[in-house]
Amino acid sequence: MKGGAERLNFTAFYEALLEAKGVNLGEGSSRAAKRPGRHLSYATKVQFNGNLMVGKAYTALLDLKPGDEFEIKLGKKQIRLVPVGGADDEE
Repeated sequence: MKGGAERLNFTAFYEALLEAKGVNLGEGSSRAAKRPGRHLSYATKVQFNGNLMVGKAYTALLDLKPGDEFEIKLGKKQIRLVPVGGADDEE
């Protein structure tokens, strides 16, 4: 808690949400899964041209389709993507 405000664990929240939707993230999920091949790191970086990319594996986990639209919400050193017409619980 910082300044008396409760801090939410968004990773755990989204993992639970995906699990409830029937998406299997595997054992350990974001906690360094021990399986062969690539695994999602839940991290990205700004590219040389200033773009910030979210890969296909993440959009597939959320069942996002080409043409899905999002509002970009800016906070203090954070970016949130909120589906157009979706609820934004942070405000």
